[in-house]
Amino acid sequence: MQQSERARVFTPAFAIITASALAYFMSYGVLVPTLPRYVSDALNEGDGPVGVVSGAFAVTALLLRPWIGDLGDRRGRGILMVGGGVAAALSVFGIMLVDSLIPLIGLRLIAGVGEAAFFVGAVTAITDIAPEERRGEAMSLFTVSLYSGLAFGPLIGETTLDRSGFDSVWILSGALAMFTALLGAFTRDARPHFPAGAVRAQRRWLHPAGVRPGLVMLTSVFGFAGYATLLSLYATDDLGMSGARMVLLMYGLILVAIRLFGRKLPDLLGVERIGRIGLTCSAVGLLAMGSIRTVAGLYAGTVVFAVGQAFAFPAFITLASSSAPPAERGAAVGTTTAFIDLGFAVGPITLGWIAAATDRPTTFIVSSAVAWFGVALQMMMSRKDRRIAAAEALVDPANP
Repeated sequence: MQQSERARVFTPAFAIITASALAYFMSYGVLVPTLPRYVSDALNEGDGPVGVVSGAFAVTALLLRPWIGDLGDRRGRGILMVGGGVAAALSVFGIMLVDSLIPLIGLRLIAGVGEAAFFVGAVTAITDIAPEERRGEAMSLFTVSLYSGLAFGPLIGETTLDRSGFDSVWILSGALAMFTALLGAFTRDARPHFPAGAVRAQRRWLHPAGVRPGLVMLTSVFGFAGYATLLSLYATDDLGMSGARMVLLMYGLILVAIRLFGRKLPDLLGVERIGRIGLTCSAVGLLAMGSIRTVAGLYAGTVVFAVGQAFAFPAFITLASSSAPPAERGAAVGTTTAFIDLGFAVGPITLGWIAAATDRPTTFIVSSAVAWFGVALQMMMSRKDRRIAAAEALVDPANP
């Protein structure tokens, strides 16, 4: 009975963590379309400040993720989830008290602290409770809550804004973040326990187990960040569409469907192979969008791109958490997600300048090239691992 219980993915602890993640990313999603409008309409600022406000959270998230991961290894995952939810709530509620750009940027920096803490805490908590042979499946299911929140949060946020105004949006987003913290308080601590006097690993800002998947993940996130930033403008200005909501809806539904029905693939095929497939699909999809400059090309490219993104993220997160010792999983995941933050910070800025110098479809082609580089990088790393493993296999421990 105990063995059967250990092999389960769907448990009450799993449900609490995923519900907390759904609330958090719903809170985040509510702000995606509404915060830029607040900066532009209420504060009368231009596109530059809009970009600064939207991306300011990535700065603190990038700097703090590795350190926060180590904190989670020492103090528990629940404290990160609770603290992250509270920080996110305070950063949103505080918007009702400010009426200028600088204080708003300060609040967004606080939001980055919350994002770093909650995400690292939730991901490592899932890894702790998931059966070792089904971690890829568990991570895929967990990310369904993430993308569901990002898919429906913007719709709820815009509807609330149109009906009740900005303050109602901040209250809604903050309440969802507080609900996140409440659920986080019930997260079971499943960290490995060590006997008194056991030697613990030295603290470090970048954990080696998280660097490799983080570098490859950066090449995937780079393209997604540019896609999310420029898609709406490309659809309306260049292709004459009424908007990009149907493209984004299709993108989100594909991700959720693959995470649900293909959740066992990472464990069956291996996370490295699934990650490589994901990066390849992302590169092909972006290349199609940049080369076939029509509505049909945008939809077709998005389908392939969505498949790639659905596979890449859980594969590389699982690789990071599985490659580290159990007592250092938080630090490894923190390192990998720091590279994700770097992609979200560098991608839109770089591709925005490229779009200004050339055109928007060219940014998709550049993003495709970056993703192809990620495929090559992962293959080189895998070959190196195989060579090391083969060399070690030639050494007979009995006859050194």
